[in-house]
Formats: sequence, structure tokens, C-alpha cells
Amino acid sequence: MENTEKLKNSKEVIAYIAERFPQCFTLEGEAKPLKIGIFQDLAERLSEDEKVSKTQLRAALRQYTSSWRYLHGVKLGVTRVDLDGNASGELEAEHVEHAQATLAESKARVQARRKEQADKNREERAAKAKAKATPKAPRKPKPESKKPTAKVAPVETRELKSDEVVIGKDINVNMGQGNMAATIVEINKDDVRVRLANGLQMVVKAEHLRV
Repeated sequence: MENTEKLKNSKEVIAYIAERFPQCFTLEGEAKPLKIGIFQDLAERLSEDEKVSKTQLRAALRQYTSSWRYLHGVKLGVTRVDLDGNASGELEAEHVEHAQATLAESKARVQARRKEQADKNREERAAKAKAKATPKAPRKPKPESKKPTAKVAPVETRELKSDEVVIGKDINVNMGQGNMAATIVEINKDDVRVRLANGLQMVVKAEHLRV
């Protein structure tokens, strides 16, 4: 039983008619210019063929005649062919000019699309390279947990007398919540510079000194 499964797309239709009419259609190399009215001839010859419809034939012919292979073959002095490869009139100048213009426009569109895609690819590569080169922001160090400040044990003291404020004397500095051990290192008119047990120095009023 003959396989009557319908062809699915224009590519399959072109392959099919090239097989049926090899003197007219070709799948490789430069295509031959077709006879004017070739669609009617093709539709008539395939009218009983259940594998392909007229709509498919028309779409396939449109794709075939707009291909670069076909447009390249439309030249002055070249003869058109019918389904059996017989000569069917020479190409006219206006048809040749139209084919050349169509070919140029098609190539220009392809070139523009390729350039657009190339630019897009270049931008993507540049963006990736930039992202790769940009150092990542350093992680913020975790805040150190503050150790609880040791409370200064209260000490029973009394305020220094004026004659007790002398350089080198070990005293206590009243810090409000307690006293801190220190040594007098400098005496000014109203202030006294002391050095704490941890080595830090500070200026305090004489009234804050205790023994």
C-alpha cells in the first residue's frame, strides 16, 4: 500500500518536488529560474497526490524562490525551465534587477542580525569579565562581644589635703562609681595629671583625688 502520509513543512515539500521533478528543482548548488506560472503546472501535476496540498505547494515555492541559491541563479541570459527541464523563455531585465535587489536586502538583514548578535555576545562577555574582575566586598567582621567591665570595688577613702598633692604619690581617683589606683605625675594650678595602673594618663581636679 502506498504511503500517503502528508508532508509536514515546506522543507519536506521542496525535497519531495525536487525528487519528483529533478530537471526543474534542486536541493544543492545554484537553482534554475522557474517558468512563469510554474505553480499552476505543479498544482495540476500533483492534483491527485494526497501527500501535499496546494497551500503547501504555494508556501514551498515562495520559500524556494526567495532562497539565496535561487536568487543567485536569476541572471541575464539565463533561461527559465518548466517542470521537465525544458526551456521556457529567457529572464527579463526587470526580473533580474528585482532578484538582485531582493538578494541584497536579504543579505543586509542577515548581516544586521549577525552584527546585533555579535554585539550582544560581546557585551555579555564584557559584563561577565567585569563581574569576575570586581572584588567582592569584604565581609564585615562580627562585632566583638564587649566584655563586661569589672566594677571597681568601693574603697574607704578621704579627700587629699593640699600638702598631700605631690608628684609620685600613690592615690585613688574618684570615678563616680568607685576609685581607681593611680600615681600623681604632674601638678598644675587647678588640675592634676595622674597615671593609672594600666599606664593611661588623665587630668583630673584635685578634689577627685583620694587616699
